[in-house]
Amino acid sequence: DAFAMTDAFRQTAGPDADLQTLSRGVNVVGLESQPSDIVKLHADLFKKHGISTIRNFDALNDVDNLIYSGQCIVDAGLHHQVCVTLMELPPGCSGAHDAAFYIDTLRQILDAGIPYDSVCFKDASGTAVPSKVYETISEARQMLPEGTFIHFHTHETAGIGVSANLAAMDAGADAIDLSMAPCSGGTCQPDIIVMWHALRGSDYDLDIDIDKVRDAEEVFKECMADYFLPPEAVAVEPMIPWSPMPGGALTANTQMLRDNGIMDKYPDMIKAMGEVVEKGGFGTSVTPVSQFYFQQAFNNVMFGPWERIAESYGQMVLGYFGKTPVPPDAEVVKIATEQLGLEPTTQKPLERNDADPTKGAEAARQQLREADLEESDENIFIVATCKDKGLAFLRGEAEIGVRKVEKKEAEVPADGPAHYTVTVNGKSYALAIDGDTATVDGRAFQVSLGPASGEAKTAPAPKDGGGTPVQAQMPGKVIRLLAQVGDHVEAGDGILVLEAMKMEMPVTAPAGGTITDISVGAGEQVVNGQVLAHIS
Repeated sequence: DAFAMTDAFRQTAGPDADLQTLSRGVNVVGLESQPSDIVKLHADLFKKHGISTIRNFDALNDVDNLIYSGQCIVDAGLHHQVCVTLMELPPGCSGAHDAAFYIDTLRQILDAGIPYDSVCFKDASGTAVPSKVYETISEARQMLPEGTFIHFHTHETAGIGVSANLAAMDAGADAIDLSMAPCSGGTCQPDIIVMWHALRGSDYDLDIDIDKVRDAEEVFKECMADYFLPPEAVAVEPMIPWSPMPGGALTANTQMLRDNGIMDKYPDMIKAMGEVVEKGGFGTSVTPVSQFYFQQAFNNVMFGPWERIAESYGQMVLGYFGKTPVPPDAEVVKIATEQLGLEPTTQKPLERNDADPTKGAEAARQQLREADLEESDENIFIVATCKDKGLAFLRGEAEIGVRKVEKKEAEVPADGPAHYTVTVNGKSYALAIDGDTATVDGRAFQVSLGPASGEAKTAPAPKDGGGTPVQAQMPGKVIRLLAQVGDHVEAGDGILVLEAMKMEMPVTAPAGGTITDISVGAGEQVVNGQVLAHIS
């Protein structure tokens, strides 16, 4: 429960600590934009539950998406840190995302009269090069009123976080964000100790007791010892400049690929990201846009380039999340229009959402009534922003996504080594296994033996219902059935919906006829190529 957690943070930290959360402008906490009442409720609830600062950004740097959300944050009595979002474009791309673009965005924020208490330049993918960081913040310092507090935020994913922080400080930033081991570095912020070390002998000082920080990191390591950290979460990724993904999105997506047994596709998706970013209009790769990019790169790899437009990516290029920094590729816009059945729009997301009866507090209340759940402000917000998953959470049916390290039971040692004769390509070798030591023809090697993991899952044998099989085109989880056995369907009609990579993917009938069997149900995990139903 996010609200119970923020209450616990406040109780633990005391009344004077500055506790901050993020807001995605009119998207508040989700991948979907919201109407005015939910944007306001977000600010009011986070104030109620102990938060003191909200860092407010729009991934498209569309200032219209920051005006109302920023006003709500200030009206709730919170510190409003307004953001300009940064990234480096993939090599070979040009247009927007230079210092002039960021300064123009900042000028629009000032001209719009958005109330703010401080300014943040936020680089979630950690790709903005130090020279651009320096130029941007230097010009911002000259433009902003004297005494304006400037914050710089980056990640270590591309390996340049420390140098980017140094550039920001030289340019006049007042604060940088750092993290603690074992979560620091990699997809997180640079480590406090690493940054402290980088500043030794310079004109800057973090004003910390480094010995206490060392002690705190040791305690944090102990606290995290049982939790699984994906290897890509704690490493620099040299390919990130071609695939500018923020840390949270990178590890969430690789974990979903790992869960579905298709982690081998990850390098191809990294390669596909550059084109997706370039043709999508150069929105900053920070949530929700970073997820849209990855979803489209995923589709381009799994189904063929531009054969299937991810719904949210398509809505973005059509203008449903606001104005992209540069116009999206005209051919991609055409494909999105045809596949989604939507026309391009210039209407502001907040205006469109306010006119949508399926969104907002009243629609959420109705869902809570139907589910016989309490109509509290907290529950209204959870359902409005998280929809079906919010309802599942409130019913106690949510899946826990926290991963822990699997502990192996101590093995009883055998009486001496186990001996084998192994034949490879017609040649025999004498092999002895003794604990973690393998001896091959007299040469000893240190090894680690355990059960197989990470292998691609195989599909269970399907029911033989006769007729045309309906197969999964990708791995995922069945979230709902759209038809039943005995229903007559036409080619292209939906049979069921799979969820994968935070996308809902309808599985459609390959031919017309009557459904003779459906071999899966809601909640079941399926693999690529699995037969889900038959039509005769």
